[in-house]
Amino acid sequence: MASLGDRLREVRPVRVATLVVLAVLLAAAVLGWHPRLRYAALIGAGLAGLVLVWKPALGLGALILFALVVPLQFGTGTEVRLNPTALIVPALAAVWAAGALIRRDLPLVRTGADRPLLLFLLSAALSLLIGNALWDLAVPRPANLLVVQLAQWGILVSSGAAFWLMGSLVTSPEVLRRLTWLFLYVGGAVAVLRALPGLGRLAEATTTSASTRAPFWMLLAALGGGQLFFNRDLRPLQRGYLVCLLGLVAYFAFVVRKETASNWIGVAVAVAALAWLRFPRLRAVVVVALLVLYPVLAPRVYEFGGGDSEWEESGGSRLALINRVISVTRRDPLFGVGPASYRVYASAEPLTYGGALWYNPAVNSHNNYVDLYAHVGLVGLGLFAWFVWEVLRLGGGLVGRVGAGFVAGYTHGAVAALVAALVLMMLADWVLPFVYNIGFPGFQASVLVWLFLGGLAAVARWYPSARGT
Repeated sequence: MASLGDRLREVRPVRVATLVVLAVLLAAAVLGWHPRLRYAALIGAGLAGLVLVWKPALGLGALILFALVVPLQFGTGTEVRLNPTALIVPALAAVWAAGALIRRDLPLVRTGADRPLLLFLLSAALSLLIGNALWDLAVPRPANLLVVQLAQWGILVSSGAAFWLMGSLVTSPEVLRRLTWLFLYVGGAVAVLRALPGLGRLAEATTTSASTRAPFWMLLAALGGGQLFFNRDLRPLQRGYLVCLLGLVAYFAFVVRKETASNWIGVAVAVAALAWLRFPRLRAVVVVALLVLYPVLAPRVYEFGGGDSEWEESGGSRLALINRVISVTRRDPLFGVGPASYRVYASAEPLTYGGALWYNPAVNSHNNYVDLYAHVGLVGLGLFAWFVWEVLRLGGGLVGRVGAGFVAGYTHGAVAALVAALVLMMLADWVLPFVYNIGFPGFQASVLVWLFLGGLAAVARWYPSARGT
């Protein structure tokens, strides 16, 4: 049975143009009769839905653009603020699911990563239910807690949805190439605004907060470096652009914002992972050199990161916060206290650090692994580790088996991005943002990581013998 999208694609372009013109005229008539923003939004959403059914990959391009250059936020009546990116992902997932229902087939690539990801999201829902059912009555519950919990669960689900959307809707290497270069070109323009002096006001007016987040700069380095190191089909202008892009990323991470360690650590790990993949014969030499030079390099890196002053200001306090989060999660180590619930438990008692006493501490662990343990317990954390292992296995199976063109550059870049993302997760909630900390503003950057990791599943469709199942 042909899907609605297939039927639309069979319609002649002239007829499609006619339908679009008629739809626009109808929309204009409705808005002229009822000139209200809500009607405009509904009509726009309906037209966008038809376009996405016809060309689903356009939604992925729109997601990249909205994540980077549409700086809008919407209040929710809580501390949580939404942005267009947070709304586009579930909308795309809904259109995708509608198409699946019409076709009577869920269009998953069915890699080894699908099952643990689905179980992880289900375990998060179970943790939410258990956490509320076993809530400690001695700890006051905010009136809006359930809304915040659902928002946190929504971040987890939307991240997984981005992974599946990219893997399922990208139907050819050409589509993947266009989406990747869209990110590299738009991201490069955003990087110029953020890195060069005197452009701060323009950057604030035209870019989202994704451009201030470590995952954005790490992903630029990983995907751009992947193409530069492994794509032999690059034209000279493309190669020159990528060299300039990586130089700009390095300048921002190591000079402009070097006080934010996550920026330069993420970029450094991504480039190091690419170098590890590109020069296998030098691995042993590099390892020996690092071991020999460690006594010299370690103090220099420590001082570059801020030294003792940074540790006293940030490092030690983070350990205190992590200890508090782990202690309150002992209520249910298997399933955690539920998404976003640890903030309430951890803030119920004063917290001491050094000579300071916080009577009403706003506790964030600043560590994605600790966050996951608190949200979903050891069960959910174990399922997430299984998912990561399967994605690494998938990427490892593809590396070296996809030629030497764009797909090779993409595959190596995505693997490097995953390695760097796992390191960034130790520094803050960069990859699965905590609603009370990095939150939905940070989701605009983290969702791009999930999106391009999902591209590995798309590549696996074209090289089935290399993927783990």
